[in-house]
Amino acid sequence: MASTLDWVLILGQNSSNFHHYGEPKKKQNVNKKSTIKAKALNEGWAMAKTERKAIDKVFILLGAAMTAVLLVVGSLAWYGYHFAASSVKTELSDQKVYFPPKGSAAITALPQADQKEMNKYAGQQLTDGQQAKVYANNFIKVHLSEVAGGKTYAEVSTASLKDPTNTKLQTQKAVLFQGETLRGLLLGDGYSYWTFGMLAKYVAIAAFIGSGVMAILVWFGLLHLAKLK
Repeated sequence: MASTLDWVLILGQNSSNFHHYGEPKKKQNVNKKSTIKAKALNEGWAMAKTERKAIDKVFILLGAAMTAVLLVVGSLAWYGYHFAASSVKTELSDQKVYFPPKGSAAITALPQADQKEMNKYAGQQLTDGQQAKVYANNFIKVHLSEVAGGKTYAEVSTASLKDPTNTKLQTQKAVLFQGETLRGLLLGDGYSYWTFGMLAKYVAIAAFIGSGVMAILVWFGLLHLAKLK
C-alpha cells in the first residue's frame, strides 16, 4: 500500500507533465493570434492603399480638367486682348493724330499739370488708349473750356436756340460739338475699349500661370500614384 509520500510524488509528477503538455498549446494560440493580427494589418494597409489611389485619381482628374479650363479661358482672354488692342491701334492710327512737339506753344500754353502729361507723348502719333486719354483730358478738354468761358456744348446750344442770330454762339456751338464729339470718341472707343483689352490681357496671363501650376500638381499626383502601385 502506497505511503503518503508516494502519493505526493505521483501528484507532483502528473502536475509537471500537465504543465509541459499545456505549453505547446499556449504557444500555438499566441502564434495564431499574431498571424491574425498581421493579416488584419496587411488587409488594412491594402484597403488604405486602394482608397488613397482612388483619391489620387479623383484629384488628378480634377486637376487635369481645371488645367484645360484655365487654358481655354486664357486663350479666349488673350484673343480678346489682342483684338481690342489691335482694333484701337488701327482706328487711332488711321486718324493720323499727333501730339504737339515738346516745348511747342501748344503745350507751353497749357496748365502745368496738363503740360506734364502731354510731354510724356510729345511728338508721338496717337495709337493707344492711354495716349487717347491724355489727349482727350489734358489737351482737348483744356481748349474746350476756353471756347465759351467753360460752358459746355449743351449750355451753349440752349443759348443759341434763344438767340439764333447770334453768330458767336453759333460758332461756339459748332466748335464745342466737334471738340466734345472727338473727345468722347477718344475716351469711349479709344481709352475704354483699350482698357477692357488690357484687363483681358491680365486675365489671360493669370489663367496661363494657373494652368501651369495645375499641370505641375497633376504631374506630381501621377508620380505619387505610380509609387502606390
